[in-house]
Amino acid sequence: MMKVKVAINGYGTIGKRVADAVSLQDDMEVVGVTKTRPDFEARLAAKRYPLYVAKPENVALFDEAGIEIQGTIEDLISKADIIVDCSPSKVGAENKARYYEKAGIKAIFQGGEKKDVAEVSFNALANYDEAVGKNYVRVVSCNTTGLTRLIYTIKENFRIGRIRATMLRRVVDPKEDKKGLVNGIMPDPVSIPSHHGPDVKTVLPDVDIVTTAFKLPTTLMHVHSLSIELKEDAKVEDVVSALDQEPRIMLLSAGDGFTSTAKVTELARELRMRYDLFENVVWRESIGIDGSDLFVTQAVHQEAIVVPENIDAIRAMFDLASREESIKKTNETLKIQKAF
Repeated sequence: MMKVKVAINGYGTIGKRVADAVSLQDDMEVVGVTKTRPDFEARLAAKRYPLYVAKPENVALFDEAGIEIQGTIEDLISKADIIVDCSPSKVGAENKARYYEKAGIKAIFQGGEKKDVAEVSFNALANYDEAVGKNYVRVVSCNTTGLTRLIYTIKENFRIGRIRATMLRRVVDPKEDKKGLVNGIMPDPVSIPSHHGPDVKTVLPDVDIVTTAFKLPTTLMHVHSLSIELKEDAKVEDVVSALDQEPRIMLLSAGDGFTSTAKVTELARELRMRYDLFENVVWRESIGIDGSDLFVTQAVHQEAIVVPENIDAIRAMFDLASREESIKKTNETLKIQKAF
């Protein structure tokens, strides 16, 4: 079996999770990861994977810190079939121009990059086939991934119209200590729409959606509140059934004690390493129909939800499997399953 040689440029919140997910696949392997600075994360990375320096000018810093490296990003690229770029926002586009195009290597970018960085914006459920054979693919952001999965599943089962969605966003990831709200709620942006609606349309161009977003002083998860116009009669139990059949959507009940994102995170701590939730988490009781409007509330683990999409994007770009085969394989290896 062909094994795709995968390099991860940026061993941070997303990069380390993608690296571990790649390691679980029998049709791909990690050939190396990069770090910019010789911090504790670099020391951990060097124990798990061949470590390279993302900025060649920082090689001496790693030597001084006593962290073993295998070379620079250019050395890593020469050993790989594809780069999964998990750099901070906007750095991926710089890396594409500086390294990837020059080397003629395929690359996956994350949602912090503009859509123009890639040939296609990607979500495995919604447009897997559009990424087949492509050289540059952008996996959309955590919020857009969560929205797209949910909307696609509803759209495949019911005729829908206009969608209104409000994003209640965690302000930073848990490890960040240099920025963040302490005692406030920030409209972000104050005007409408937020960027999430237009981003959904890069994957589902025929969807009529407008979004608003707020930053909240929490680090655990995002919460989305959606109102979806139904253009056919439907019952709540029909919607529940449709969502329950999609493995990447997890239905949880407040009646079981899931009264907040804190409780959902506690479940994740019991289920997964790093308390990763790759699934959308939908509160069963939030699914309601008022007239022609369907209401749904979901939570999104921003650190993990895009990980399976990166794995599926690799398979699509090398045409290793069909959409159904890849999603099934990724779900099995990452143990994406119904918790209750």
